[in-house]
Amino acid sequence: MTLQEYLQSLRGRRLAVIGIGVSNQPLLKLLLEAGLDVTACDRKDRTALGAMAEELERAGCALRLGADYLEGLDHDVIFRTPGLHPRYLEEAKSRGSTITSEMEVFFEVCPCPILAVTGSDGKTTTTTIIARLLERAGHTVHLGGNIGRPLLSEAEAIRPTDWAVVELSSFQLLTMERSPQIAVLTNLAPNHLDVHTDMDEYIRAKSAIFAHQGPGDRAVFNGDNEITRSLSSTATGKVSCFTARSPENLRRGCFLRGDAIWFREDGAEREVLPLTDILLPGSHNVENYMAAVCAVQGLVPDAVIRDFARTFGGVEHRIELVRERRGVRWYNDSIASSPSRTMAGLRSFPEQVILIAGGKDKGVSYAPLGPVVNEHVKLLILCGATAGAIRAAAEQAENFRGLEIAEVPDYPAAVSLADRRSGPGDVVLLSPASTSFDRFRNFEERGRVFKDLVNALPE
Repeated sequence: MTLQEYLQSLRGRRLAVIGIGVSNQPLLKLLLEAGLDVTACDRKDRTALGAMAEELERAGCALRLGADYLEGLDHDVIFRTPGLHPRYLEEAKSRGSTITSEMEVFFEVCPCPILAVTGSDGKTTTTTIIARLLERAGHTVHLGGNIGRPLLSEAEAIRPTDWAVVELSSFQLLTMERSPQIAVLTNLAPNHLDVHTDMDEYIRAKSAIFAHQGPGDRAVFNGDNEITRSLSSTATGKVSCFTARSPENLRRGCFLRGDAIWFREDGAEREVLPLTDILLPGSHNVENYMAAVCAVQGLVPDAVIRDFARTFGGVEHRIELVRERRGVRWYNDSIASSPSRTMAGLRSFPEQVILIAGGKDKGVSYAPLGPVVNEHVKLLILCGATAGAIRAAAEQAENFRGLEIAEVPDYPAAVSLADRRSGPGDVVLLSPASTSFDRFRNFEERGRVFKDLVNALPE
């Protein structure tokens, strides 16, 4: 089905779009320009939406705003925003509404192969590496999804010979009934348990990325992660795994040998990428490259992979070097909204760091973070709602030996303290281990505020 055929199928039907945020604005524009009957629903009131409310109404869109925006929904088709759990639309579904989303429709109408990445950590960097490798090899790539760019409105411009590379969150996958031709599952650890019913639901959501594949499709799994390793046995497509620990058990995929990434298939092995060619710091980025190498086999020559790795400096807010000042390196890892992500960030540095952490709780345990903090941190600076929980995790860890911990009211105070206490050779790392929603709209805003404060420090 083409995009125009899908839009034609919606004529005469009442449509509702849940959420008027950035991810759904292109969808609203697409539906309204097609002359369809659209209602936009959002928890925000008219004042909070500002000019957007009037703009939508001028385009012919009806609005349902405020705290009761979901009550009594009975539209024929409801487009769910990724952050809204489907349980909130059960009543509408029982009344006959079809529940879908921008991404689900894109999977239905996309004319080219789709390569999708999900996981608890590393998915944005892995998705970006894959997209850039395909581009370097001469492919036309459309990069989007949870990485920040909705693709449905661009579907008509996509050619069958192109590649769509998308990052998918568990929220996007919850109701997905199609899978990509190439699926990558970077890892799984407790995450978003403030939204998901439980860990089992979170795993089921992530598994949708490969659950609907056919025998000719490809699925890539982390062989060192217990959950993803067990899921690999349930895949119907051609399975590849990547491992840094157990190459002897690998049938097809990437592994480490010496100081290089190797690929094995059908008993044949070859060296693909020396670790010294990888500009990004940290063992987790070695895993990201192994996942990417598995995904692009047969599509990108090894020489292209090596050339790219030597120059790729990473994605904003992901262990991003902000500044080196007076011998101190300042890094922005604002993407680290979970303990596991912060643990990976800390392990990226050989030296002990000054860590700035804390934010909003999302229902996961901070206990595993405590021992890693004590091993890799020389000064722990905390602010935000989870400051107490992170402090407790550090102080209750068996290896606690009196690590200095300071709680401050805000980011200006955190940066100021880190500046006073750091000296030549030190690393200051923002890696919050928590979401940003206690004080910021998103992790991007949090990271930009941190970078502005660091860059404002006098020479």
